[in-house]
Amino acid sequence: MSRSVLVTGGNRGIGLAIARAFADGGDKVAITYRSGEPPEELTALGVLGVKCDITDPEQVESAYKEVEASHGPVQVLVANAGITRDQLLLRMSEEDFEAVLQTNLTGTFRTVKRACRGMLRARSGRIVLISSVVGLSGAAGQANYAASKAGLVGFARSLARELGSRNITVNVITPGFVDTAMTQVVGEERKAEILRQVPLGRYAQPEEVADAVRFLASDQATYITGAVVPVDGGLGMGH
Repeated sequence: MSRSVLVTGGNRGIGLAIARAFADGGDKVAITYRSGEPPEELTALGVLGVKCDITDPEQVESAYKEVEASHGPVQVLVANAGITRDQLLLRMSEEDFEAVLQTNLTGTFRTVKRACRGMLRARSGRIVLISSVVGLSGAAGQANYAASKAGLVGFARSLARELGSRNITVNVITPGFVDTAMTQVVGEERKAEILRQVPLGRYAQPEEVADAVRFLASDQATYITGAVVPVDGGLGMGH
């Protein structure tokens, strides 16, 4: 049966691969995006693009109403939208720290809370949060990003306990280094340094993250909740 799926930040990178995977599987998919326009390939797949800044509660409410009018209540939410503002701690401004938490953590809280309205009524739902290996292992210059991504783990596990009795699962994916436009600008020397830390010796493809998300949203994962699933080539072992 075709489900109503919402992917935040679904217009590029990991989010785009996730949206494409669900659409290819026959689901009714909507994405949020903050700037630009959704790629033509998503439009061709019938994916609904909704402009939404998840740091704005009114935009989130408006986005959900648009999705619900077109596809019905959201049954699968993938909270992927996020930003980085990297800087060493002593040079990091309060604005940069707060902006990352407002998008990555508070924005996720906002989108998840709104999705839960319909899921609780239906007594069913799948929520997948996109965190990062950095949220577990840390990274110099990313104290704000790591804090926001670590916060998603505690958030998800609390909700898994809170919502489990209503047949709503809440899980986390922690990608490592993924081959996206963001990582393609990394210099060759730095790239080699990063890859030396990855047992599989390569970046992940966005589609590999999407496959893990689809599994957690599938009927094969009905008894999995509160899990943190790494898709990192072994980078985060032990965390």
